[in-house]
Amino acid sequence: MKEKHFQTEFKNNNTLYGCFELKLCKGKSLPFSAVADHQIKALLAVKSPKGLYHKLTDQPVSILQENEKDKKDKKKDKKNVKMRFTRPKPFDCFYLGKQDAYIVVMFYVPRKKKNVYYIDIDDFLRMKKTASRKSFTEEMALKVCRFQKNYLKHR
Repeated sequence: MKEKHFQTEFKNNNTLYGCFELKLCKGKSLPFSAVADHQIKALLAVKSPKGLYHKLTDQPVSILQENEKDKKDKKKDKKNVKMRFTRPKPFDCFYLGKQDAYIVVMFYVPRKKKNVYYIDIDDFLRMKKTASRKSFTEEMALKVCRFQKNYLKHR
């Protein structure tokens, strides 16, 4: 499993509103440094009354493939090449404040465990400050999390 797979599972299983930084842990612990300073800063800003403004970037342009008929047509003019954005952005920007902000960590063991912990950014920083180590374990996450879910589908 990769973080992009966790992203899909999160989209399908999450029921909370807020801002989230997703992290996937395939071992016994996740380094506190896995959450970058700019991510912490952004999550704190989202919780604050001042808020966070963010402009969504435009997606790169892609050229649509020619169909077989066009390939056979030797007279095809290059001016007729169709281009489009790969995925239209939903809107230009957002400005969020006074919102919930979480570090969401999945502790993953293939075919055995997909435990997900929603840790409020303030609780994460408190845990980081008081921890006697440079990483946090699943047990530590369980103690400070606001919500816990199991994404493992039982058959």
